[in-house]
Amino acid sequence: MNQAIHTDNAPAAIGPYSQAVKAGNTIYVSGQLPVDPATGEFAGDDIAAQTKQSLTNIKNILEKAGAGMENVVKTTVLLSDIGDFAAMNEVYATFFKEPFPARAAFQVAAIPKGAKVEIEAVAVI
Repeated sequence: MNQAIHTDNAPAAIGPYSQAVKAGNTIYVSGQLPVDPATGEFAGDDIAAQTKQSLTNIKNILEKAGAGMENVVKTTVLLSDIGDFAAMNEVYATFFKEPFPARAAFQVAAIPKGAKVEIEAVAVI
């Protein structure tokens, strides 16, 4: 049976989806925009601040589900500009330890609300 995961420490869903869904021992975290849940605004204008907030949102959702970043096995990173890859990667590296999760990262035409980054994750507990 699937269980929706919700925390006030991450932005509320802005559509008909859950922040995350736990199915068995797997947690699927929806793409997280760099929105600070306390203000409802982007954490900053640069890719570093936005990446940090998106990953912090994922961390907070996983904690609500009884997991942590060490449980992440796969991420997908959407960038509005692939030129931001190196700066995103520097921040990303501070959230994970070896063995690092598998990852896909690519540029997309647009991200909701004009964000520079959106990150989704899959974790196993």
